[in-house]
Amino acid sequence: MGLPFLTAQWRNLILATWDVAPAVLERRLAPGLALETRDGRAFVSLVAFDFLDTRVLGVPWPGYRNFPEINLRFYVRRGRERGVMFVREFVPQRIVAIIARSLYNEPYSAAPMQSCKRSRGDHFSLDHSIQVNGVAHRLRVVAEKASIMAPENSDEHFFKEHQWGYGKSRSGKLIRYEVRHPHWRTHRVTRSRIDFDFAQIYGDEFADLNTRAPFSLFVAQGSRIAVYPKSAPI
Repeated sequence: MGLPFLTAQWRNLILATWDVAPAVLERRLAPGLALETRDGRAFVSLVAFDFLDTRVLGVPWPGYRNFPEINLRFYVRRGRERGVMFVREFVPQRIVAIIARSLYNEPYSAAPMQSCKRSRGDHFSLDHSIQVNGVAHRLRVVAEKASIMAPENSDEHFFKEHQWGYGKSRSGKLIRYEVRHPHWRTHRVTRSRIDFDFAQIYGDEFADLNTRAPFSLFVAQGSRIAVYPKSAPI
């Protein structure tokens, strides 16, 4: 596999997940992929987290090492490989979005964003905000400091543990890259508030997420990660 293209820490990941009609996602699939379902249902996850100590080819870029990200992703399979594709990914720095689009054709966009973690007693809060087309959107959770390792048959494990990222090249071919990290411990969310206009940000097909409670909502602790260069499918 060689050396990783990118290394970083992904920390304090909020994963809010909804079931959606498979047809909404099937038209977004790259060639050779199928939706991965759970109990016959397809899902998207809104994921908000902090990129820390980011390095490209081992080199830290001053001013671009620590930043938040918010993405909407869905779950796919290629044979025995489990992975994710993205509807859209947001970061605050335009250069980061340009590099990701140029090298991986990932659907990155740049937008004003902020993230904050506060600790109090046996709980902590995570607060993410983003401005898209002049409108503010916010995701906030309060979670227990105590953590567990979710069982492999749990919803939490299903939504947080994926080794592969997939996308489409500009010519419509499959892009495949590996993401390595240890299994993440999880924190139980005790309170939450999601003020997102999914239709405005991600398209009208996601409008009903505005009014539905998530199927699953938890915080993953995160860890150091390594993203390897894109490769041709075997």
